Amino acid sequence: MLYMSLFVLVPLAAVVAKAVSSGAGTLWDSIDNTLAMRALLTTMVASLIVAGIGAVMGTLVAWVLVRDHFPGKRFVNALIDLPFALPTIVAGLTLIALYGPNSPVGIDLAYTRGAVIVALLFVTLPFVVRSVQPVLLELDHEVEEAAASLGASTATSFRRLVLPALRPAIFSGAALAFARSIGEFGSVALIAGKVQIASIVIFADIESGSEQAAAALSVVLMFLALIVLFILRRLGARVGH
Repeated sequence: MLYMSLFVLVPLAAVVAKAVSSGAGTLWDSIDNTLAMRALLTTMVASLIVAGIGAVMGTLVAWVLVRDHFPGKRFVNALIDLPFALPTIVAGLTLIALYGPNSPVGIDLAYTRGAVIVALLFVTLPFVVRSVQPVLLELDHEVEEAAASLGASTATSFRRLVLPALRPAIFSGAALAFARSIGEFGSVALIAGKVQIASIVIFADIESGSEQAAAALSVVLMFLALIVLFILRRLGARVGH
């Protein structure tokens, strides 16, 4: 509890105190404007999209890494963790070089909502993959083999036997991806352009000296994130039974 208090609870309490430093009513007044509301909406929608895509594609990647054998598998498995090790600003530079105005592949996504989603997909790639992998490794293959011997197709076996066991891990990974997305700054700072997302607006408020407004937006974003995370965790726990 002391560790949690020093590194989590005390900083969060300080942000809340700053947000209401001029009175509780000023918290709403600070975000009751078009810019803040648009940033919150864009951030939440993009984060939910990224969590959804990550849940599907992360499960697919984990399945391939666990069940398939191919040359370079160890390299690909190690590559999954690259977003954890790579500074996010470097990821932003890489993405703008690949999908910017001078894109070598002819795809210009720079300064669009699509670019924000691509950047967030990059930094959240490992979460679902690493959540699902251990569960897949521990699944009993004999159950699937028995289902196949009774005439069940691969799709039926996956839907009725494998997927129920994976759902809690998928939801957990998706929740982590969502949490990372709503607070991401480095990878989107360069490629987002004029697309307003919450972290960029908060940074701009701090730079302009509006620390109370930045704290207020942070508190609202944190509150919304906790609600979504609670819902995802509850869904994951419910489908796991």
